[in-house]
Amino acid sequence: MSSTVEKPPEDNKLIVYYDGACPKCIRDRKTYEKLSASSADQVCWFDITGQDLPLRELGIDPQKALSELHVRQPNGQIVSELDAYILLMNKVPLLKPVAWLIGLPLIRPLLARLYHWQVNRRLRRREV
Repeated sequence: MSSTVEKPPEDNKLIVYYDGACPKCIRDRKTYEKLSASSADQVCWFDITGQDLPLRELGIDPQKALSELHVRQPNGQIVSELDAYILLMNKVPLLKPVAWLIGLPLIRPLLARLYHWQVNRRLRRREV
């Protein structure tokens, strides 16, 4: 756990608030960075570990930040859950079809349930 408080950069990038203590989250970030190649500079990654105060200042509940992906757009708007994934994936041409697919009305609720089930399972395991 870090004792220093990180400040997210203020520019025109998407800021992704991710759990740097989660091995799967780190793998997902690395995969995204590989796939995004030329658009990687449009995204800034902010590790939420030990960053409760900055999260609260942004209006993000630190506990929700562990259970839902949050992304801050350049205009300051924060989106979460599948909306955050869709926004992030739309930055990468290779992932745009996936973003479209997960946004479909029949797919979205099922995927949301599966996502929350996996995250809750991961968090329960971490508590043990």
